Amino acid sequence: MTKVLVTGAGGQLGRELCRQLKQAGYEVIALTKSMMNIADHRSVRHSFRHYRPDIVVNTAAFTSVDKCETELEKAYLINGIGAYYTALEAEGIGAAYFHISTDYVFNGKGTSPYKEDDTPEPSTIYGKSKKLGEELIRLAGKGSTIIRTSWVYGSGGHNFVNTMLQLAETKDELRVVNDQIGSPTYTKDLAEAVITLFGHPPGMYHVSNSGMCSWYEFAAAIMEESGLDTTILPVSTKEYGNLTPRPAYSVLSHQAINERGIRPRHWRDALRDYLQERSEVE
Repeated sequence: MTKVLVTGAGGQLGRELCRQLKQAGYEVIALTKSMMNIADHRSVRHSFRHYRPDIVVNTAAFTSVDKCETELEKAYLINGIGAYYTALEAEGIGAAYFHISTDYVFNGKGTSPYKEDDTPEPSTIYGKSKKLGEELIRLAGKGSTIIRTSWVYGSGGHNFVNTMLQLAETKDELRVVNDQIGSPTYTKDLAEAVITLFGHPPGMYHVSNSGMCSWYEFAAAIMEESGLDTTILPVSTKEYGNLTPRPAYSVLSHQAINERGIRPRHWRDALRDYLQERSEVE
């Protein structure tokens, strides 16, 4: 039985990935941050040599964009050095390595979907630390796969969909930015694509749901699909006043995964599926 080690197994993507892997018949080693610190080389080496997985999927990351700006050391240790340690130790035991990266490695000034070979030019500490992770992974060995994604949401995690639904319980109106464009990504679809890529050559892949929208359009769709009458008011990024600048445009091209026969469904269909599953759990 193929053995897969998942780092960051307590996160929303990690949990969904572990669920699908078990369902697909893999032996799963689910490591949360309390079980293995990816920024501690000895911890990573001990875990990898003890479990000796065939495949490693690194979903562990420090993803708070605002906190990364003030906790630089933590951001670079986890997103940069931690990525290197996990890739290096995977290489050392001969395991295939898969790493989850982000649209934030790009500057967000584009007007057409970012291709896999476009030059990263991050403008935030989060993006810079993730870019460092990508660069160090390449140094660790040639057998790694990097998967960039965007606007991720899923069960049990802190994400935009859950935040909107929670706020809608107590507010009649919500202000949401309408000048940032991207592609929402459901963890269910992302995890499915990651597992499918196990059977394809290593490389750089972009995975998100298809189509694009603004955060305002995404929020309006959440309310509409949930049957809620909370009013969504469009505001500019400047009016909203984020502490850290967000990419104005972060749509990812699916060229590489399309060539592998992977064609993600539209973000609206994925959202509808998530809301349905969420209501069944509640």
